[in-house]
Amino acid sequence: MAAPALRRLLPQPIGPTTVREAYGVERPRPDGRPWIGLCMVTSVDGSVVLGGRAGGLGNENDVDVLLTLRELSDVIVVGAGTARAEGYGPPRSGRRIGIVTRSGALDLDSELFRSGLAFVIAPASAPIDDGAVEVLRAGEDEVDLADAFARLHEIVPGVGFVDVEGGPALNGTLLAAGLVDEVDLTISPRVVGGTGDRMITGAPEVDQGLELAHVLADDDGFVFTRWTRPDPS
Repeated sequence: MAAPALRRLLPQPIGPTTVREAYGVERPRPDGRPWIGLCMVTSVDGSVVLGGRAGGLGNENDVDVLLTLRELSDVIVVGAGTARAEGYGPPRSGRRIGIVTRSGALDLDSELFRSGLAFVIAPASAPIDDGAVEVLRAGEDEVDLADAFARLHEIVPGVGFVDVEGGPALNGTLLAAGLVDEVDLTISPRVVGGTGDRMITGAPEVDQGLELAHVLADDDGFVFTRWTRPDPS
């Protein structure tokens, strides 16, 4: 089945577009680290899960956004809990994928790790066998994301754009560290109630302004937004 037709509402002119055209833009590089974008989907009432999974909220175009951002990025990063809940396997894009964990509780026999594409971002205290998987150690008892992202080039030389896919706790840690440069947010045309997390949890209250880069909509009623930090330096 073909994906629902996609049209650009902002910026002008209004008209048909594609995911690749909308998201395949040049991204600046802040000093000392790569550009960091969050890719998330929420219901209208703000939940990031339906039936315990983010995938229950999306449609074909939302999947296309996810896959396109993976292809455009140099590295994918996701929290270990999200990787487990969503059943992550090796990215079809062939990109390296960093799994963030504080505890070190990982299934290194999973298809994701057996593919050789996954690496781990963990604090020094995490009980992970560095001989079994490539590990970027950052922080002592908690993951120091500022240090980790500044040193991602040790895993992927020349990294310029990192696509972060959640979950909400990882997003909150990034926001608290001032590391959110872009938010690629799909709004699913449904209200779901329940107790699902918001897009960002666990962060202190901040007031980080963003600029609206685009708004797209499709025939299913999904809205696709892209927001960027005005000054990522």
